[in-house]
Amino acid sequence: MKLAISGKGGVGKTTLTAALARQYADEGRHVFAVDADPDANLAATLGYPDPSSITPLAELKDLIRERVGEKGGMYKLNPRVDDLPEKYCPEWKGIRLAVMGGVRAAGGGCMCPESAFLRAFLLHLVVRPDEVVLADMEAGIEHLGRGTARGVDAFLVVVQPIRTSLQTALSVRDLASNLGVRNVFAVGNRVRDEADRDFLLDGLPGMEILGVIPHDEELAAARGMLVMTPALNAAVRAIRQALEERVGRAGGNRG
Repeated sequence: MKLAISGKGGVGKTTLTAALARQYADEGRHVFAVDADPDANLAATLGYPDPSSITPLAELKDLIRERVGEKGGMYKLNPRVDDLPEKYCPEWKGIRLAVMGGVRAAGGGCMCPESAFLRAFLLHLVVRPDEVVLADMEAGIEHLGRGTARGVDAFLVVVQPIRTSLQTALSVRDLASNLGVRNVFAVGNRVRDEADRDFLLDGLPGMEILGVIPHDEELAAARGMLVMTPALNAAVRAIRQALEERVGRAGGNRG
């Protein structure tokens, strides 16, 4: 399964990505986590011993020029990337991690070489039956404009019970639909009570909420490090079960 996790900045995308990765790895699945947010902190959240030592793929300027090319403003949209995981994506406790790094904005619909390179990398990650690919996307909706999330089985949009978070989620849903992404689901985070649940339900018309992660003081106190508290563990398992039922029944987005 290949999943993209999106949402407004600060809603808990990285926490959900890390928790999913940890559960799948602990069950013996092959996990490939992709930090596609320029404000990269997935490695630190997962507890990698030296996050700063991981080379962001977008910084491989010479390699990108070699693979993508730049001749008369034309780029190869499908450069070779199959050799990158072993060279630049370290493994830690059963989770292999790729850090994408920052990509300059592609104005006017133009795709820059870095974006073409990273998009090809995401599309290349072929999923075996026992493998899971989890992409922690950048905040907001810019990644959808560049099309880097195509080829995933489902989009999980993390939302908090605040209006700006709901607005971003609805924008992600609409843009993803325009790109042909069929499976777009919401996941509530930091939900304190039934009033918060009702707020999410009322604010996301026509968008299925797979589950919610309750507000957890122990997790909040961890300050960015993943702590698989009982509440988080149970919530993520329930979300996974609902997701696998929906995607298995409807089929993935890839085709």
